[in-house]
Amino acid sequence: MTARRIVVIGGGPAGVFAALPALSAVGAPSVASYLRLVPSHWAGVFQCWGRENREAALRLVTGTAGDEGRSANLEVKCFDLSANPYLVAGAVLAAGLAGVGEGLRLPREVRVDPASLSQAELTEAQATRLPQSLPQALEHYSTSTVLAEALGDPLYETIAAVRRAEVALFAECTPDQVARATRWRH
Repeated sequence: MTARRIVVIGGGPAGVFAALPALSAVGAPSVASYLRLVPSHWAGVFQCWGRENREAALRLVTGTAGDEGRSANLEVKCFDLSANPYLVAGAVLAAGLAGVGEGLRLPREVRVDPASLSQAELTEAQATRLPQSLPQALEHYSTSTVLAEALGDPLYETIAAVRRAEVALFAECTPDQVARATRWRH
């Protein structure tokens, strides 16, 4: 199976792609997470995908030369290490399975830094800016039936409550204050 074929038949990657704005609340869970989500800094701030594209939020890593079909994997660039790995794994798997169940397909591949594209080119590629703050991510999370169903009401609501509490805690802080307060937390 080649990397190209994985992408063509991959409803799972398309499900993850579709859920990226909501998944941001799980995979970029802190106010500080959004300080690093800057275009053209390999952070994957645009909802797009690409082979070996370090600027795409969903990066297909094709594997080593000669072994691409057996060792390809997906990297979700917009997540960070402040995320709970168990919640991330469960949420990403749920989104992927939903994509398979719905028969979703990925839009066309973005092969360049999406920040270099015009708005018309971004629209044509179906590439949009992912949430730029935890409150924006929470807006998407609050409408995600996939995540609500997969996590169950108690966990789904707890995640939202913890994220809202962090937003309130840092509401009056500057980016430097947020960075200083959270630098060694996770």
